[in-house]
Amino acid sequence: MSEERPLILVSNDDGYSAKGINVLMRVLMEFGDVVVVAPHTGRSGKGCSITSEVPINVWRVSEEPGLTVYACTGTPCDCVKVACHAIVPRRPSLIVGGINHGDNSAVNAHYSGTMGVVIEGCMKGIPSIAFSLCSHDADADFSPTVPYIRSVVEQVLRRGLPSGSCLNVNFPDSKEYAGVKICRQALGEWVNEWEAHEHPRGGRWYWLTGNFDCNESDIDADRVALDNNFVAITPTRIDFTDYRLLDEMKNWNI
Repeated sequence: MSEERPLILVSNDDGYSAKGINVLMRVLMEFGDVVVVAPHTGRSGKGCSITSEVPINVWRVSEEPGLTVYACTGTPCDCVKVACHAIVPRRPSLIVGGINHGDNSAVNAHYSGTMGVVIEGCMKGIPSIAFSLCSHDADADFSPTVPYIRSVVEQVLRRGLPSGSCLNVNFPDSKEYAGVKICRQALGEWVNEWEAHEHPRGGRWYWLTGNFDCNESDIDADRVALDNNFVAITPTRIDFTDYRLLDEMKNWNI
């Protein structure tokens, strides 16, 4: 790999063989040398979880000029950690998660393994971007996302991102987009999350399901922007501090 080109680390939560990450790695090769370290199978919904009880394994799947792909038995966050510690030849210029098969707007960002990738990158002080398409189809059409991915990556490589900030980029499941909205995270919650079934040997078991309830109408909220066919880009911080409440609590008598 060339020392002169940016080094881009890529991971996801759908696994290294998913269509989304394979589209993404080819786009990113236009900008630099790409190292992929991704779960060997699906790890959706793992958020920022890490593996601490058992060791993980990493092996090289393929290699060609400008691209090396590794599979990992750990979580998406594990993939970034082990890549930065033991695999990449130098500090990455950029960490990219995705392209996820599914929506990671609104509160989904808290559960997302794709966002786990970029939050871990952000905590390491490396500019990080998550890309997601609002389709769970294994053979989804990612081609409309490509020009926008190129544009966002080019901007971040040129401008950088503030310390402690990363980008959450979501695409509608559409052939054409109405444009781009720079958004805040929409408010909402998952309801009717568990479907109960009787076990044939007695007792009950529960299947995770649910519907997302978003009562927002503000087009500047990411979920609403997506519903109106806009690409939603949400700047996201890793600092959880509520500064408004912090100031108020200074007056509490505790």
